[in-house]
Amino acid sequence: MEIGQKEVFILDLICIEFFNKKVMKKVKIILVLTIVLAGYLIISCDTTTIQEIQPVVANPTYNTNIKPLMTAKCTSCHSTNGQYPALANYDQVVDATENGSLLCKIEDQCGEVMPPNGKMLQVFIDMINNWKTQGYAQ
Repeated sequence: MEIGQKEVFILDLICIEFFNKKVMKKVKIILVLTIVLAGYLIISCDTTTIQEIQPVVANPTYNTNIKPLMTAKCTSCHSTNGQYPALANYDQVVDATENGSLLCKIEDQCGEVMPPNGKMLQVFIDMINNWKTQGYAQ
């Protein structure tokens, strides 16, 4: 009878080992797939801000749209007593847009891009172009 018990015990061990190997293999496969998927999601994620997905302002005005943008992105350096061109008021922004220096710099078409921390979002550039095309509404 002891031989039978030993055989049953050995068969139990073999079954347990076989089961553990199959389970562990599945766990390893699931773990690898999870890591690959997580890596893909991290790498493929593209940061999108609300400004990037909002539509371009069709009829921008200086006071409502352009002035807040200039204040947020430009006037810390381009104030009346700051770097050229000054962009602190309506006439200065119109002048900089008309002579081409503002659009050239923010579109990164003439050397150093402005603002210096990186190109302005396209939605803002398009808004300034719309403002120019529509006659600089105040």
